[in-house]
Amino acid sequence: MLLPLSLMFTVAISATQTVYDDYFGTPKTTNVSKQTTPSKDTKNVGKDELSPFIKKQNKVIEKDGKSYIENEDNLLILANKDYLMQPTYAPNDLIVPDVQFSFGDKSIEKAHMRRAAGMALKDFFAGAKTAGFDLYAVSGYRSYKRQQEVFSAEVKRVGDKKAREAVAYPGTSEHQTGLAMDISSRSQGFNLTAAFGNTKEGKWAKENAHKYGFILRYPEGKEKITKYQYEAWHFRYVGKEAATIIYKQDWTLEEFFEQVKKLQKKAAND
Repeated sequence: MLLPLSLMFTVAISATQTVYDDYFGTPKTTNVSKQTTPSKDTKNVGKDELSPFIKKQNKVIEKDGKSYIENEDNLLILANKDYLMQPTYAPNDLIVPDVQFSFGDKSIEKAHMRRAAGMALKDFFAGAKTAGFDLYAVSGYRSYKRQQEVFSAEVKRVGDKKAREAVAYPGTSEHQTGLAMDISSRSQGFNLTAAFGNTKEGKWAKENAHKYGFILRYPEGKEKITKYQYEAWHFRYVGKEAATIIYKQDWTLEEFFEQVKKLQKKAAND
C-alpha cells in the first residue's frame, strides 16, 4: 500500500539517528575527557550525590573488538559510538506516551518509549503546556532491525564509508534504548533542526527538562565528547536525580559517568 507523501516524509526524517543525526557524526577520538567546559554550578558534586550511580554504570563484554552493553535495561545506559547495544536487545516495557505527536499513527514503532520514560514525557509536555508551550513528539524507539534496514539502504545508495558519515551504525543509535525522544514544535513545522534550540519552546525544554528526568543529550559545544553534532531536539530520560546533577554541572552523560568512574576508583584506593 502506498503511503501518503506527508507520512513518507515523516518516516524518512526519523529513520536515521535523528535525521541522519541532522548532521554528520563527528570523527571518533581516543580521549574524550580532555575537553572541558565551565560548569553552570561551580560547586563540586559531593560523593554522596554520585555514589548511588556507581552500580548504574555499563557492564560490557568485548566481542570482535567492540564493547557491547550487557545491562541494557539499565535506565542510565550509556549507549554511544563506543558502547554498543546488542542486536537482540529490545525493551520489554514499551508504551505509547500520552502526548501530542507530529504524526497520526501511534501504533508505529517510533511512537513508543519505555514505560518510565513515557510517563515522564507526559509530565514534561504537561509542564510545557502550563508554561504556555506546545511540544510534539517526533521519534522515539527505533529497533536494531529498523536501524539496520536504514543503514543497509544507505550503503547501497552511497557506499559504506559515506553511509557511516550520515547514518548511525546499528547498535549505536540511542533510540534503540527506548529512552530517547526527538521533540519539535509547530513553529518549526515539526522538523528536527538546530533552529528548534532558538525557539521559545526549545529554550524552555532545554532549561526545564531536568525537572522531569530528561537531559538534552547532544548539547552544543560538547561534540568532541558525545561524538555527535549538536541536536537541539534529542532528549534522553535518565531520571530526575541524575538529570538535575547533569544540568547543574553542564555535563553530558559521558562526563557524568566519567565523574562516577573517578569516584569509584578513589573509593577503591582509600
